[in-house]
Amino acid sequence: MLFRRIAHRSLPHLRLAQMASQFSTNGATIPAANATTASINNIPKSWTFTSKLPPDSLFPTPADSHKTPRDEIGPRQVRDALFTWVRPQPVEKPELLAVSPAAMRDLGIIEGDEKTDDFVNTVAGNKLQGWDEEKQEGGYPWAQCYGGFQFGQWAGQLGDGRAISLFETTNPSTGICYELQLKGAGLTPYSRFADGKAVLRSSIREFIVSEALNALGIPTTRALSLTLLPGVRVRRETTEPGAIVARFAQSWLRIGNFDILRARGDRDLIRKLATYVAEDVFGGWETLPGRLDDPDKPGESAPPKRNISVDTIEGPEESAENRFARLYREIVRRNALTVAKWQAYGFMNGVLNTDNTSLFGLSIDFGPFAFMDNFDPSYTPNHDDFMLRYSYRNQPSIIWWNLVRLGESLGELLGAGSRVDDPKFVEDGVKEEEAQGIIDRAEKIIMQIGEEYKYVFLTEYKKVMTARFGLKNYKDSDFDELFSGALDTMEALELDFNLFFRRLSSVKVDELETQEARQDKASVFFYKDGVTGIGGEAEGRKRVGEWLEKWRQRILEDWGDGQTIPDEQDRERMQAMKKVNPNFIPRGWVLDEIIKRVEKNDETDVLDRVMHMALHPFEEGWAGRIFNGKEYEGDTDEETRWTSDVPRLGRAMQCSCSS
Repeated sequence: MLFRRIAHRSLPHLRLAQMASQFSTNGATIPAANATTASINNIPKSWTFTSKLPPDSLFPTPADSHKTPRDEIGPRQVRDALFTWVRPQPVEKPELLAVSPAAMRDLGIIEGDEKTDDFVNTVAGNKLQGWDEEKQEGGYPWAQCYGGFQFGQWAGQLGDGRAISLFETTNPSTGICYELQLKGAGLTPYSRFADGKAVLRSSIREFIVSEALNALGIPTTRALSLTLLPGVRVRRETTEPGAIVARFAQSWLRIGNFDILRARGDRDLIRKLATYVAEDVFGGWETLPGRLDDPDKPGESAPPKRNISVDTIEGPEESAENRFARLYREIVRRNALTVAKWQAYGFMNGVLNTDNTSLFGLSIDFGPFAFMDNFDPSYTPNHDDFMLRYSYRNQPSIIWWNLVRLGESLGELLGAGSRVDDPKFVEDGVKEEEAQGIIDRAEKIIMQIGEEYKYVFLTEYKKVMTARFGLKNYKDSDFDELFSGALDTMEALELDFNLFFRRLSSVKVDELETQEARQDKASVFFYKDGVTGIGGEAEGRKRVGEWLEKWRQRILEDWGDGQTIPDEQDRERMQAMKKVNPNFIPRGWVLDEIIKRVEKNDETDVLDRVMHMALHPFEEGWAGRIFNGKEYEGDTDEETRWTSDVPRLGRAMQCSCSS
């Protein structure tokens, strides 16, 4: 089965020998007016990223960019910089279609502020928060410079081609800092051959899935609002309405930020960016995880220690780990946890290029994403991915491939070991006679952390799947008997991945006491139009029934005495399963329906309803229930359709990268 293959798959070949060719505002801050929630005008704001990292030399200050006519800021190559000061393109009569109430709360924005002109103009890019027009100074928007490997090939300079960050904001109640960004806000130096715009279709998809993933407990970038631009038409396969998504994240940095610096041999900026990530994104060097007791056997080692002083060197000389190794480990572990959750919930990004792989370990940049319908490990939602590079099966190994590229970018710092702060090394780099030793050490560290990646991934995957199957404890036999057994059965019979888990959550153990009863109960997992997979319904009942007996025995072990289970315990088990197995996920066919209703019929109310379901995915139902002290009206018929069988023509849909 696919996860057995993942567990034993060899790591991608390192290309560290290529490193040898590279060897030779003022931090303005606006405090909050209110300690809990405030208007978007009054939430605290900062511009730490732009105050600590070098800007595009063509616009060395915000004022230089601001005085430049907006239509003169367009695509070009940007060097020796990590960002360009650039303001959003002004738009006429923006129409706010929807906001995420959860996003409003997490940003500390007061309920009702979305109805104000200042809120709408901020999330549409017309109002510059923090900028003093009269003095020509203050906080100012920016776009990042990065590169990337796309479908395994180096693509050169990419960057924020239509995304413009406005400011950072720290919620006083949680202490979490987010960077607010507009997608579809106009041309930047990184737009290449594109137009800097986003269409309503893809904007609706990103708006909904960002919040849905967060509600499922999957690390992700977030979405605050969706804004229609009535006067903007965008040319893609056809002409479509334009839109802007206001989105936010703890960091928008990605592996591609290091890729471009490595490609250009900019070792000074690699060090500066790595230091910024450690100190300002992750909160300090001492927060990073240290070397394992035995890096070659992570499963036999205690969890990595933290609170390690910045100058500490860990391990033997041939694999001595400095603070940059600890930074690399943190990024690797975060991504391992996230991809494990993707696999456990059947989510596929669709375009896992290095520029779409987050340093913070977030699901990021949603193009042709999808949740699994019929379980098929070879499925990819991207109809341009002819080689299935980014298929469900390949996601764990592709994320590792991307992380190896990051290791190559950091290779000189990793390989330097205890000499990483030696003035001659910092200033002059690596002498020819030292190069092989540095390469060997870096390769050793990356390979060892690769073993850690596999261990963290599998441990998290087992943890989530154990909960999804309703078990309290994981047994080694569960992986083959239950996990792989269920997945093999779903694949052979073409059963729906997430419906299987949700419907299993309602199966009572006392309904499975005989072979006949188990085969009869098997039908709850089939589509109403029948079993389309191998063997038809008769074989399906037999196969599912056999698996249900194995599952029943494990439930009796975990929740009962091995022979029986009290009704109260079984009800508790079912409730626990329903808290981790969603009733609603934003499937491709549902999103397509919503897009058509909004675009063709102007049914914008449907956005609020689907967002409500996405924010509360584990509920039995939504209409008529109390949420946050208020009765939610909803639409019962709509909810039933969206949580029932996937229409035959809506299964395993694909879409393009065009957005």
